[in-house]
Amino acid sequence: MRKTTLQYRVPYADTDQMGVVYYGNYLTIFERARNELMRACGYTYRQCEAEGWALPVTHAEVNYHRPARYDDLLDVTAWCKAHKGVRMEIACEVRRDGELLADGFTRHCFVSTETFRPIPPPEKFLKLVDGAAR
Repeated sequence: MRKTTLQYRVPYADTDQMGVVYYGNYLTIFERARNELMRACGYTYRQCEAEGWALPVTHAEVNYHRPARYDDLLDVTAWCKAHKGVRMEIACEVRRDGELLADGFTRHCFVSTETFRPIPPPEKFLKLVDGAAR
């Protein structure tokens, strides 16, 4: 299983009136990690679309454990939790100095960019995500 970790410095714009990262912004942080995971696997969203497929989110879950605040340096890790048929789940963890702040996942469906209908996932992509090909 391939994992990717990126560092993210919390900007003031991500915080709410209480001075903590607004809960909805964690999904944007998850997306940043997902993009970097795909890049580490040798794909970008642009390349996927050029090949005629996309991965829209069909479900998202976030569990909040501790608040992150302005200027915190976060470690955000993403990996492919599971894939079956036309679906794939990408798990994420957000940590500060090793302490778990939030975790969760996004579920995606492989779709054709032409029809927006589900399609089988590209085998090459699945192998890269699983870490079988390097």
